[in-house]
Amino acid sequence: MRALLVQSRSPTTYWSFEHALPFVEKAATYPPLGIATLAALLPTHWELRLRDLHVAPLDDADLAWADVVLVSGMLIQLESMRAVLRRARAMGRRTVVGGPAASSAPELFEQADHVFRGEAEGRLDLLVRVLEAPATDSPRLLSPQGDDRPDLRLARVPRFDLLELSRYGSHALQYSRGCPFKCEFCDIIEIFGRVPRVKSTEQVLAELDALRALGARGTLFFVDDNFVGNRRAVASLLPALRAWQERNGFPFAFCTEASIDLATHPELVTAMVGAGFGQVFVGLETPSTTALAEAGKTQNLRVPQEQAVEALTRAGLEVYAGFIVGFDSDGPDIFDRQLAFISGLPIARAMVNLLTALPGTQLWRRLEQEGRLRGAPSGDSFERPNFEPALDERTLLAGYRRLLAALYAPEAYFRRCALQLEQAPPRRGAVAHSVGNGSVGTLGRALWRLGIRGPRRRLFWRLVARALRRGTAALPRAVMFAIVGESLIRYTEEVVLPRIDASLSELDDGGDAASEHARIGDRAPARARGAAASGRRTPGARLITEEETTVR
Repeated sequence: MRALLVQSRSPTTYWSFEHALPFVEKAATYPPLGIATLAALLPTHWELRLRDLHVAPLDDADLAWADVVLVSGMLIQLESMRAVLRRARAMGRRTVVGGPAASSAPELFEQADHVFRGEAEGRLDLLVRVLEAPATDSPRLLSPQGDDRPDLRLARVPRFDLLELSRYGSHALQYSRGCPFKCEFCDIIEIFGRVPRVKSTEQVLAELDALRALGARGTLFFVDDNFVGNRRAVASLLPALRAWQERNGFPFAFCTEASIDLATHPELVTAMVGAGFGQVFVGLETPSTTALAEAGKTQNLRVPQEQAVEALTRAGLEVYAGFIVGFDSDGPDIFDRQLAFISGLPIARAMVNLLTALPGTQLWRRLEQEGRLRGAPSGDSFERPNFEPALDERTLLAGYRRLLAALYAPEAYFRRCALQLEQAPPRRGAVAHSVGNGSVGTLGRALWRLGIRGPRRRLFWRLVARALRRGTAALPRAVMFAIVGESLIRYTEEVVLPRIDASLSELDDGGDAASEHARIGDRAPARARGAAASGRRTPGARLITEEETTVR
């Protein structure tokens, strides 16, 4: 059996950092960890090829080679997935679709011969039997019986060897699935559950060994939705991670995602920094305690969020964060409150999203009962909301536009970078990865394109001067901020603001948002899974590729 595994392509988002990739000479930010994980679970006698459409287009020769084509992706990648399925079917190849979108809304994939739903570990026997048998009379919908939240000890080392690791700006590894909290807008707890499942320490170290043996170095993203969701387990893992890093000369600079209550556990923070973690994404969401309470995000109420961010920053973790506007309790003042809140934090990368009702979440079910849903989300954060907001919709969209324009005005962005540099302790080894994994070429390209030819060169050199006052170890971080800022600022100016303007024009013209959402999502049922409003991508691991949808 010759199987072609295809990772569908996402549109450009804040999280793709497309304007930053040329500086580090990479094709994509993150590898498709989920589909590489699937590859490791397929029969060893199958011949496999893996193609990531973020790296290169799909050749007809690959489709002609294959007996079966397996396609994975999220709802935001729907059109890319359908295009691959149509091409494969036109060439007479059997097709299987899986991943977040297909698992939740199989009715969206009439182009596929088979739809696999759920996680892959311990659940692939039915799929293998169907594909190795004649195509006639085989079932289309494959929903294996048994545990739909399998023990991660069944996971194998992903087939990193099928990936062109040198083409990616970061590497990826998954330790756990699930989160113990109950945020109303989050679908992670609906898909993966509220009891975090973890791999053994030995499994994690085996994956690190595999990556290192293939030459991987630099940034490595633990893609867990909440790395510290199982605090006892992670406390046991971290000393082993540190020992592995020390034995191997600290080849990786780790980053991950965690809930903000991490700051209330300084022993974990210290252990993370000691193991080589330098960045953490957190979901701050809003300065409104009323909105946090209404969304069920009680973990953010346990400590003042500003204090938590400062504590993490001073301990050595760069914080980047997600924020949301459009909660039912938000008034017209929320945009100024968010701007003041974010501007006072040492958070350069502040990802602000409109609240989105993701299918299958508590929020979706509540809005459905209230008759406020317009349809499934498309994954586009810059369209009109997929539900009737409590705040006047034009006020919401116009305020959102004003907030993003203010946050990513060059002066404002570089000011937040300076705050981070001032508060963070210089860490020579931990930040060497910040500029193209230590590449002199990346530094040279940044100096030429940003410091000499760039329209923001005055801000660039001011940030460099601030970094040097902190010591030469802070310089790579400052240059990294400038490179990332080039992507965020340009994307805001060239894509985001015009798209919100288009949504405002549609609203002014009396456009029907409900019909548009119905067109995109086919009014998928409540279990159907949408992609994040932020477009954020972290590699997941089901039949299934990349990540998830919500901001924690």
